[in-house]
Amino acid sequence: ISWYALWTFQATSQTPGPLCASVKHTVTIKRIMEITKDKVLFFDMDGTLIDTDFANFLSYKKAIESVINLDKEIQYNTNERFNRTTLKAIAPNLTDKEYQKIIQRKEENYKEHLPHTKLNKQMADILTKYSKTNKTILVTNCREERAMMTLNYHKITDKFNSIFCREFDQNEQKVNKFKNAISRLGVPPNLVIAFENEEKEISDAKDAEIEIINPKIA
Repeated sequence: ISWYALWTFQATSQTPGPLCASVKHTVTIKRIMEITKDKVLFFDMDGTLIDTDFANFLSYKKAIESVINLDKEIQYNTNERFNRTTLKAIAPNLTDKEYQKIIQRKEENYKEHLPHTKLNKQMADILTKYSKTNKTILVTNCREERAMMTLNYHKITDKFNSIFCREFDQNEQKVNKFKNAISRLGVPPNLVIAFENEEKEISDAKDAEIEIINPKIA
């Protein structure tokens, strides 16, 4: 059983000719490494293990329409997850009370939209396979209640040894979920393999000194 990592380096060579210019060449090497039993697999949920974008959109849409009247229909964008920033963009004149009510109702009606979530088969297969031999950890920034509801719906809760959900620091800022999980588990970052779809979270994984991110599993 192996994973593939892409390693890139730059080499400088001399180009023949009167100017003898130096040219940088980027070379990509495919290196095969074995996933040993000491590796700890971190899985993100939204967008990585489970596609929840449409269910999330429907939850927001229903909540918004129950609180305010908009001039035009809210359209689903397959290229962007609807979030609180999106909400403020389409309804910039929301009062704080309306905003909080929408957020609350969005969370309350998420359950009815669970059938619109979709398990990522490739990720689910990896989870199922390695949960038998390795420690598998859910590391997500979503609320614990929604995470458990979604995992239970897809019947994969028992595939995880530990589950880490959204947490905040003393200043009410979201903590780096990867650093948090690594610290609480007491596992060295070099033993972690992370599966994550969001660029910002991938950056957080690198900041947590995780070296293996989104490997291709043979």
